[in-house]
Amino acid sequence: MTIPADSAPAVRVDALETFVELLSRVEQRGSSDAFYSRLCEATCRLASMDRAVIFRYHSARRGVVAAGAYGIELEHFAEANITIGSAPIARQALVEDRVIEVPEEAEAQLPERFHGLLRDATLVCTPVAAGGQWMGVILSDRGPARQPLTEAERYLLWGLGRIAALATNARLATEQQARARQLQERIDLAREIHEGVIQRLFGVTMAFAADVELSQEARERITAELQAALLDLRRALQRPLGRMAPETHTTFLEEVHRLQRNHPELGVVLAPGTERAGVPHGLEPLTQSVLAEAVRNAIKHAQPTRVEIAARQAEGAWMLEITNDGVAHRPRPRPAGMGLRLAAIEALQAGGLVDYGEREPGVWRVRLAVPHDRP
Repeated sequence: MTIPADSAPAVRVDALETFVELLSRVEQRGSSDAFYSRLCEATCRLASMDRAVIFRYHSARRGVVAAGAYGIELEHFAEANITIGSAPIARQALVEDRVIEVPEEAEAQLPERFHGLLRDATLVCTPVAAGGQWMGVILSDRGPARQPLTEAERYLLWGLGRIAALATNARLATEQQARARQLQERIDLAREIHEGVIQRLFGVTMAFAADVELSQEARERITAELQAALLDLRRALQRPLGRMAPETHTTFLEEVHRLQRNHPELGVVLAPGTERAGVPHGLEPLTQSVLAEAVRNAIKHAQPTRVEIAARQAEGAWMLEITNDGVAHRPRPRPAGMGLRLAAIEALQAGGLVDYGEREPGVWRVRLAVPHDRP
């Protein structure tokens, strides 16, 4: 990238000051949409662009999403299925690490569903990358009356992409620190249960295993130890388990419809009554997390032609069941992957359970059950 020597220092100071000023308006626990929309606003203000949208990889949804927008409604991109192959301009910008301006043939560079959002304007694609990591791109445009980008403006946009990447990295690092604290809480919980509950139960087991008649005093001691073990376990389980389902900023049904569009080969269907069941308030992230892991598990370990999703509320519990065919016969039961095990931990946080296994030959089932509408 050619750097105009006379404007580079001013560009860096101006860009940093604007980014700091805008991002300071986002609350510490503000949504990702607000954070990335501020990045888009900074891009438009500094580079004299009219509209901007930032696309990035979303780990929870396992795909590229529109993370923020300025000058255009983010809802236009809510159901988008974007890949490097469907947006050649994004791949070119990231591979070549440069700002790309597309004055005319913009429709050929973007998925067909976005063609209606284009206008007679200069489309610009800015890579959001740093340290060899591709984090996304910023698509922005300016009206036809504006002059084409100058070399200084290209450098400015390129620098903004770098700053956006650094800001994104900082936000991700903060989230990773939070996850690290949660992991430490899980380790502390396991240690507490082992040193307290398990040791007590081990002593009780040894007492029962001895081939001698237990005295009344011994029985009372065993009863006291069991009660103490239960008390320790209850106290331990009142602590956070260190893993919560991440927010996805979409709904369960929207995610199912997205799977139907993006993976028609899976034969994703909703069981009768599922659309009317409704996901209880507060269980959307957990429900979507279990759904994502179940589908991922099916794709990875089977050759499904039908994935059925059923949800219902019954007897004070929210029930979700995902079944898929195409499971190959194995002499030994196939162990579940780490994703389903972590989903089970997420369910425990909500007081629920996840079980999984081969329901019948060739059919795998993942089931979530969470207490609902009761203390």
